[in-house]
Amino acid sequence: MELDQIDQLSAKAFEGFIVRKDLLEQFRKTYPVPTYVIEFLLGRYCATTDEEEIQEGLEIVKRQLQDRTVRPGEEEYFKSKAREKGSIKLIDIITARLDTASDSYVATLPSLQLNKVRISPELVNANDRMLTGGFYAEIELEYDATIAQENNGRPFGISNIRPIQLSQRNVLEVLYKGREFFSLTEWKDFLIRSVGMEPASLSERARNVLFARMIPFVERNYNLIELGPRGTGKSHLYQQISPYAHLVSGGKATVAKMFVNMGSGERGLVCKYDVVCFDEVSGVSFDQKDGVNIMKGYMESGEFSRGKEPIRADGGIVMVGNFDVDVEHQQRISHLFGPMPKEMRDDTAFMDRIHAFAPGWDFPKLNKTYFTTHFGLVSDFLAECWTRLRDTSRLSSVLPRIDFGGALSGRDTTAVNKTINGLLKLMQPNPEAPISDELLEWAIKVALEYRRRVKEQQKRIGSAEFRNTHFSYRIGEDGIETFVTTPEIHSESTIGDDPLPPGQIWALNAGGQEETTGLYKIEINTGPGSSVKILNKPAPPQFQESVRYAEQNLYSKGKELLGDRDPRSHEFSIQLRAFDASKSGNGMGMAVLMGMCSAILGKNTKGGLVIIGQLNLGGSLDLVYNAVNLAEIAVEKGATTLLVPLNARKQLNELSDDMITKINIQYYTDLRDCLMKALLD
Repeated sequence: MELDQIDQLSAKAFEGFIVRKDLLEQFRKTYPVPTYVIEFLLGRYCATTDEEEIQEGLEIVKRQLQDRTVRPGEEEYFKSKAREKGSIKLIDIITARLDTASDSYVATLPSLQLNKVRISPELVNANDRMLTGGFYAEIELEYDATIAQENNGRPFGISNIRPIQLSQRNVLEVLYKGREFFSLTEWKDFLIRSVGMEPASLSERARNVLFARMIPFVERNYNLIELGPRGTGKSHLYQQISPYAHLVSGGKATVAKMFVNMGSGERGLVCKYDVVCFDEVSGVSFDQKDGVNIMKGYMESGEFSRGKEPIRADGGIVMVGNFDVDVEHQQRISHLFGPMPKEMRDDTAFMDRIHAFAPGWDFPKLNKTYFTTHFGLVSDFLAECWTRLRDTSRLSSVLPRIDFGGALSGRDTTAVNKTINGLLKLMQPNPEAPISDELLEWAIKVALEYRRRVKEQQKRIGSAEFRNTHFSYRIGEDGIETFVTTPEIHSESTIGDDPLPPGQIWALNAGGQEETTGLYKIEINTGPGSSVKILNKPAPPQFQESVRYAEQNLYSKGKELLGDRDPRSHEFSIQLRAFDASKSGNGMGMAVLMGMCSAILGKNTKGGLVIIGQLNLGGSLDLVYNAVNLAEIAVEKGATTLLVPLNARKQLNELSDDMITKINIQYYTDLRDCLMKALLD
């Protein structure tokens, strides 16, 4: 295999902590253990880029897996070996319980079908996770022939346990030092390879989904939901990568197992694991009526009350499930929480506790090409780093730089902050390292989009309190307010409710005898200079004329439109995007002028707004001849406000009652009036 740039960097940065991820493939299907167990051994014997050493290590790993893992049908052979030799070593998942009849602990080893194995209280107390779901370990199993002859004797006993997870104390220092070798882009790619995927085969949005799946490992009490098509590896990370995660497969979840057993006082999964993931969530139900309420309370505060005092825990709740239809159809027939169990499906209070809704439909159906053949961090090292990162926070250093818009409620802000914190810890784990504006903006955009998706579903269910979903942010004192949307809500060719960035505006051309009416979007960027460039090649002659009229009016009326800003010290780059058969951009001088003013002033244009109007050189407005038709097209394209010259008022009196209720018509008399009505306050 050719080592690429990231492989070479990782060999320098994390010597002894990396493993070639395709080495797993030869073991994955052969031995009945999760990926992180195999990687634990690979990390011990193959953590090198030297091909010879890797081959030697592979032989040792293969021998250990052959000798220590029990495949179906081999149970009696292993038991017999234990009897003949007195003891054997094996790799298995170990769980334990208290047997009150004999006042002793007994362990279960599922691969040998043994469920009454002697184990000392000291071993249980030192590894108490075996009491709640268990963990994988290297186990020394002994056989005592004397005890076998006693009545109800338990000849099998566990003399020693070595949990399969890293026990080093300084993992974070290694991570901090290693991270310094990588640029942000390289680190993102390396992190994706460390969980077994190949970044080159994933889109930007698919990568973001993958990073969101990692957040619950590094952020305490993080509640994530991901729904999407089957076969996209939604539960892979929670099952294969870390011993600190527990997968609850669809079916009944008991309050005792999840939270606390009232009989024994034994703490449940959320106390013992960093992440509890419900797989196939549509089939999950609780054994008690108040189960969902206990979970809601826990998701809100990280506490649950059973018995006298409240119990705190920091395990995150992750829910993954499948859509049976595509996302557009799901939105037509219901809302995106549709596949959830009925107790949760329409409960807006439950939804409010979800910090992020990851768009599982952005992730591809997995096949061989999506898995990496390059080096990544050994899973147990990665899992150990992640669990330690839960004790750190990056928020205090970045919050003063962020200003969120007014649409975020208290819970929204909490959710968004948790997502930002998780992403920043993944990308720049060292609390001393600076966070660039580029990294911060990326984290904010993902956090706002994933939280807004929750809010949009609450709005669809019909709750008025969730009406305002226009999430926005500003970075720094002089930052421009930027609105973040969820792409699945509306298509690119319809007018959305969200305000547009400075310099962007929707417009309808008036049409005429030669040409139909069509929807256009004008996008204008501005920088230092003194020229106007149209980026469309070739630029339609009629649109060139509209731009010329707008430019002349900008210079002649600059004072009343822009105050003391000088339009001649700006260079404009203008792009016209046509969404219908009409492509000429004829008669859109007013929209171009408004876009130029918006770009210079750095102000967003209003959401849901479409503008009509052709300027001439002197600043007066041409007559609009087909205003009723234009209003109907505006409604069809998703507009909520139509900004139109006053000369169209008489015609619009003929608009049907039905249409008048669907669109807010605003008239403008001159250029300044139009600008005041087009820009966000």
